[in-house]
Amino acid sequence: MSPLAAVLLLLTLCALARYLLNHMIRSNATLALLWHDFLLEAGLNFLTRSTRPQRLLRAVTAGAARGDPESVVRAIDDFCKHTEWAMNVGDEKGAVLDSIVVETSPSTALELGTYCGYSAVRISRLLPPATRLITVEMNSECAHVARQVIGHAGLQDKVCLLEGESGELIPKMADTFGIQTFDFVFLDHWKECYLRDLRLLEDHGLLAPGSVVLADNVLCPGAPDYLRYVRSSLKYSSRFYPAHLEYTRVPDGLERSEYRGDRRTRQSRD
Repeated sequence: MSPLAAVLLLLTLCALARYLLNHMIRSNATLALLWHDFLLEAGLNFLTRSTRPQRLLRAVTAGAARGDPESVVRAIDDFCKHTEWAMNVGDEKGAVLDSIVVETSPSTALELGTYCGYSAVRISRLLPPATRLITVEMNSECAHVARQVIGHAGLQDKVCLLEGESGELIPKMADTFGIQTFDFVFLDHWKECYLRDLRLLEDHGLLAPGSVVLADNVLCPGAPDYLRYVRSSLKYSSRFYPAHLEYTRVPDGLERSEYRGDRRTRQSRD
């Protein structure tokens, strides 16, 4: 084989390997999360001496118009599609989130899992004028970045960001904010906390009949115990919205659960 043929063969094999790797990452849940959320992020952190939230913030400040929430959403989507993946709710599932926020038109709204502020911007830009979003983030760096992203979108007066652990903050919501119940709750934090925090919301009377709870990533990474609960409990009427893990072709989706109330409590009162 001539040197030229060997080089061409090597280039062809490299291109094929890259194509197959990209295909597997985009379509396999385990590979996608391992690659994007561990290997690639760690490598970029080392090479750039920065973190993913910091890089996302730079993309927002460089590519989005100040005071324009739509521009901020587009800048983050563009960054995550073409530069570096991040676990926001994303554009596909974000459209479902938008529609449910508009449909619910909540007077009180809660988000668990702010990350870098993408979904807080999506939600708060659609809220009625008098409604503020309370959002909870336990990671201090993400909370710091989220405040700047929300501020860049001009929505700082529409969002109250609490830094801390959701399991500790939920029981304090009523006393801290004078809120009786939440009309809309978005779950997008640690998946193993979904069910625990939903039960905390129930136990502290923060859900009323008609309250809507929307949970992201119920298939990938997945929240099987949460799904079993809301789909089998008489307290909820649930609907699944099939979609894909943000910015990939990996199957995922959102679960919309409308709280009907505790029937046992109503029967005992009757």
